[in-house]
Amino acid sequence: MTISVLTIDDDTAITELLALILKTYNFEPLVANSGEEGLRIIREKLPKIVLLDLMMPKMDGWQVCKSIREFSSVPILVLSALDDPTLVASILDTGADDYLVKPVPSAELVAHLNKLARRTGGLALPIPESPGWRPDSNPVTS
Repeated sequence: MTISVLTIDDDTAITELLALILKTYNFEPLVANSGEEGLRIIREKLPKIVLLDLMMPKMDGWQVCKSIREFSSVPILVLSALDDPTLVASILDTGADDYLVKPVPSAELVAHLNKLARRTGGLALPIPESPGWRPDSNPVTS
């Protein structure tokens, strides 16, 4: 069983990189480049986990998180360049389940995704064995 992960980020370079990383770790990547598009995809495709950026135009991550919580309990992992404890607390209080600061090594991101999948009844996926792979490779940047 493949776990679908929706990435919501206005930066297309980030969503493309995350899609590539997620595929490498056997997740099914879904991508939205706006909050509105992300909400539509959640309703239509029912992803198992949402990766959410905070700083987006029109509809920011707090608004998206609050809107998601109005109709879904899908796990939300915030992936943001913002590293302020007050902001972290704010988004967690809004309904996010976890928070990581960019850049984050891909193995750490996958570990957090697997944790959320296990907690919500999803299937944790093993880290693929591949030549040249290192735990700190493919960091996600801001």
